[in-house]
Amino acid sequence: MKCKPNQTRTYDHEGFRKRAACLCFRSEREDEVLLVSSSRYPDRWIVPGGGMEPEEEPSSAAAREVFEEAGVRGKLGRLLGVFEQKQGRTHRTYVYVLIVTEILENWEDSVNIGRKRQWFKVEDAIKVLQCHKPAHAEYLEKVKLDGSATSGNSVALPVPGSDP
Repeated sequence: MKCKPNQTRTYDHEGFRKRAACLCFRSEREDEVLLVSSSRYPDRWIVPGGGMEPEEEPSSAAAREVFEEAGVRGKLGRLLGVFEQKQGRTHRTYVYVLIVTEILENWEDSVNIGRKRQWFKVEDAIKVLQCHKPAHAEYLEKVKLDGSATSGNSVALPVPGSDP
């Protein structure tokens, strides 16, 4: 399991933990997405992301998290949405689209905790994520359905500064 001794969890004014993540696509066609193995359950796949640091912008946190967890860099694209998790641990996750331009052979989490990464067709990734991370599957459903409303435990909030 990942241990970050100096990690400070940040919360918004409503008590939600602030998180950021990226859907890392192989190309602008957005038909293949990179998933990483969970640090808690190495046989399960997740969307790379994590907690925001104090004073960190969501876009910077998203890029940092995918670099740490997936060992990739790329062109950070649109903010897909802000997804709210209300059951269990409450958090709000800013989810961005990233087009991968660089893949490191060895990266922080592969060396420190043996994290793996794998490309999936979007349809296959949704099926894999539905089993144990349905909120992550909803991110991909939103891309696939071109912004239609989500269902289940997560709520996609309007993007700040955009029209409803």
